[in-house]
Order: sequence, then C-alpha cells, then structure tokens
Amino acid sequence: MSEIDLILLLVAALFAGFVDAVAGGGGLIQVPTLLVALPAEAPATVFGTNKLSSIFGTANAALRYARRIALPWGIALPAAGAAFVFSFGGAAAVAWMPKDIVRPLVLAMLVLVLIYTVARPDFGHVAGARLSAALELKCGMIAGAMLGFYDGFFGPGAGSFMIFAFVHFFRLDFLHASSAAKVVNFATNAAALAYFAPTGHVLWMVGLAMAVFNIVGAVMGSRLALHHGSGFVRGVFIVVAGVLIARLGYDTFS
Repeated sequence: MSEIDLILLLVAALFAGFVDAVAGGGGLIQVPTLLVALPAEAPATVFGTNKLSSIFGTANAALRYARRIALPWGIALPAAGAAFVFSFGGAAAVAWMPKDIVRPLVLAMLVLVLIYTVARPDFGHVAGARLSAALELKCGMIAGAMLGFYDGFFGPGAGSFMIFAFVHFFRLDFLHASSAAKVVNFATNAAALAYFAPTGHVLWMVGLAMAVFNIVGAVMGSRLALHHGSGFVRGVFIVVAGVLIARLGYDTFS
C-alpha cells in the first residue's frame, strides 16, 4: 500500500468517525475507501479492518454521550445484547442469501424513512412518553436482534436505521437516539471482530492507524451533537440517509 493510499484511508476514517458519531453511516465512507486502497484484499478482510477502526470511534462517542446526557440504558443494553448475538447470524447468512435480493428492499426502506422524517418537522426534536420498563426490555431486544442481524449481513445504513427505530418506536429525541445507537453499534462491531479476527481477516496495523483518526472524528462529531442538540442530529441524519439512498440506488440500478 502506498503512502497516498494510507493518507486516503486516514482522512476517510476521520470523516467516518465524525458522521458515525452524529447520525450513523460511517461505513458508507470507510468501506468504499478501503476497497479502493486495498484492491488485492478479500472483502472479509476489508470488512474486518473497517470494524476494527470503527469500534474505537463508536466506543469513544458512546462514552462522551454517557458523560453529558442520561443514556437510555433500559433500551440500549437489551438491544446491544441481542444485536451482539444476532450479528453472528447475519454474518453467517452471507454465505447463502444473495445480497442482490436485499439491496432493493433496503433502498425502499431508506426512502420511506427519509420521507417520514422530512414530512414531520417535529419528529425527534423532543422526546415523547417512554414505554414501560418491561416493554422497553422486550422491544429493545427485538429491535437489537433485527438490526444486529442486518448489520452482520449487509451493513450500510445500520446506524441510521437504529437511530430511526429509537426515535419512532421508543419516542426518544434524535440526540438520545444517537447515543443509544452508539452502544448498539459497539456491540455489533465487537461481534463482527470476534467473527473476522480469528480467521485472520483483519489488517491490524492499518485498522489501528485508522482508529486513531476515527476517534478524532468521533470526538468532533459528538461535541457538535451535544452542543447543538437534536435538531443538528436530525439534519445530519437526513443528509446521511439521502447519501445512502443515492449510493444504494447507484449500486442497485447501474
């Protein structure tokens, strides 16, 4: 790998950490850049290296949110536990389920999510009435299982889907939904590393170098989100969802 490729990866990790800390979708930046910079590597190695870099930024963002706001642990922890387990199932499903079938469905879901969010200007600005503790536990595990499986199997937009689910179904504002999503993202990244690392599908030196820049981006993103609040997170979420739609639309129809 050339020095130019390494610089490209580090810059991508910086921007990915920023975007992921605010609204999810950092993989949209990091994975394509890794594919360009490491054309000789197997896809599994690209994904494993991406997860190594991402887990550090996600953990940093989660800690910063936890220090400044009250994280909805009653939702985040059950969802994270279920996501950790089911992301293994998603990774295993890659072997027998063609992704070409999944991509149009994900594209349609993202379009609906974006339309719903834009059509309701007050959506996610203020938290609504919380569910009961028992219902939060049950729904958190269901949401974590579904999103964890999706992240392990396909991945793009998983963080954004998590934020939308926490706003829509659990009545959180965008800021608290983003903080909860970081906890779940950490669990899915850890599960992915546990799947890829033992088989040698992680470039440790590259991934750790990217992790440093991913953390810097996460610090910047979480600071801005905490300073500007839910309106800022909502705006970045809409932009990220739009970019995801454009990217998946290109991959699906080109």
